[in-house]
Amino acid sequence: MFTGIIETIGKIQFITSTATGKTITISAPDIASEIEIDDSLAVNGICLTVMAKNANSITVDAVHETIQRSTCRFWRSGSEVNLERGMPASGRLDGHIVQGHIDGQATLISIKTIGDSVEMTFVCERALTDLMVNKGSVAIDGVSLTIMSVRGGEFSIAVIPFSLRHSILGKIKMGDKVNIETDILGKYVMKMKKEENKISKDKLRTWGYTL
Repeated sequence: MFTGIIETIGKIQFITSTATGKTITISAPDIASEIEIDDSLAVNGICLTVMAKNANSITVDAVHETIQRSTCRFWRSGSEVNLERGMPASGRLDGHIVQGHIDGQATLISIKTIGDSVEMTFVCERALTDLMVNKGSVAIDGVSLTIMSVRGGEFSIAVIPFSLRHSILGKIKMGDKVNIETDILGKYVMKMKKEENKISKDKLRTWGYTL
């Protein structure tokens, strides 16, 4: 599990295609010495397993499903990525519960500067915004953020100066795609509502009503 609080920005050194997906080596001298092989690492919000490491870099594998569902397929040598290690059981949950399981992608369609902060608006599939609420949480490229507004297939967030400096959100441009993970609590609520509606419909059918 992660929190959406980015620890450092890494830079991709090499990407190699494999039979199962891609092997990605990332320069991350700030945290490489503290990571062990088989640890989980959130790379732009994607939970990946550390396969190899040295004093300055980390190597992870991404399977085809991850590549198709996320922005991983756009990464190149030199691309910068947000990095966060898994939260220890004794750690503090400073952001929100982030699993590192990407739900889909969104495209940046508006950037508005408000003082030192930035308001960003994204467009995405309606299935994603159906799981969002005003003042709720969303992870964008692994960054825990608060939703300012959501309507239809669009949502807006405000990014404070610290997050702009300490994540790649300060470098994304109009038309760029980002990884989205919606709040796990919203997913459970949506599933329970669907199950409740299904049970209600099944009961009506047993009573002879046609829906």
